[in-house]
Amino acid sequence: MKAVAALGLWTRRQLVAVGQASALFVRLLGMLPATLGRFHLLKDQIHFLGNYSLAIIAVSGLFVGFVLGLQGYYTLQRYGSAEALGLLVALSLLRELGPVVTALLFAGRAGTALTAEIGLMKAGEQLSAMEMMAVDPVKRILAPRFWAGFIVMPLLAAVFSAVGVMGGWLVGVAMIGVDGGAFWGQMQSGVDWWYDLGNGVIKSVVFGVAVTFVALYQGYTAKPTPEGVSRATTRTVVVASLAVLALDFLLTASMFSI
Repeated sequence: MKAVAALGLWTRRQLVAVGQASALFVRLLGMLPATLGRFHLLKDQIHFLGNYSLAIIAVSGLFVGFVLGLQGYYTLQRYGSAEALGLLVALSLLRELGPVVTALLFAGRAGTALTAEIGLMKAGEQLSAMEMMAVDPVKRILAPRFWAGFIVMPLLAAVFSAVGVMGGWLVGVAMIGVDGGAFWGQMQSGVDWWYDLGNGVIKSVVFGVAVTFVALYQGYTAKPTPEGVSRATTRTVVVASLAVLALDFLLTASMFSI
């Protein structure tokens, strides 16, 4: 009976957490007009999330492009299709690696920063002070960060993919000697604007919403202690990464199954 009671208590806690998260998510979605009305707050968060994550995104994209160029060339060479290297690099980045790797890096860089920032504000009773002054902390603190993540994530994924394509070109064309015209020509003729590029943008938007919301929710519900903030930051990386991989499977199955 103790095991059954413990299972019931755990289930109840999970249902309460799901309900709280759903209510917070709906509130954030409804605060878009108010967030746009305070554009200076949104602009500051776009700079914080995007500009400070740009370096790691660009460097990671370059090295991923290097690896794709090498591995793709050695694989395609077996079948006499080395000229299709550009198409392989572009499709790999636009469809999968660009949105997924960017989201994982975004969770590790910007997500943890958001959770720690919100958690420390809660531990320092700044959120409670705002409520005492009749200032809604969700509207003033969480909403600008949420919509900034929504805007920034597709831009970072585009930078990652673009730099990755250049990395693949450097390895395949400049170093190995693949024909440059074939590299760009195969890419231009084989990449579809909507089926490949558009679906990649949709993935990056969904991942941006998921990662940003997980980070904000973990910070907002963290225990107001140093240990609580530390655990919330760790949960952000774990939960956001698993959410990105699960959503990637679902989106890929629905987008590219036909």
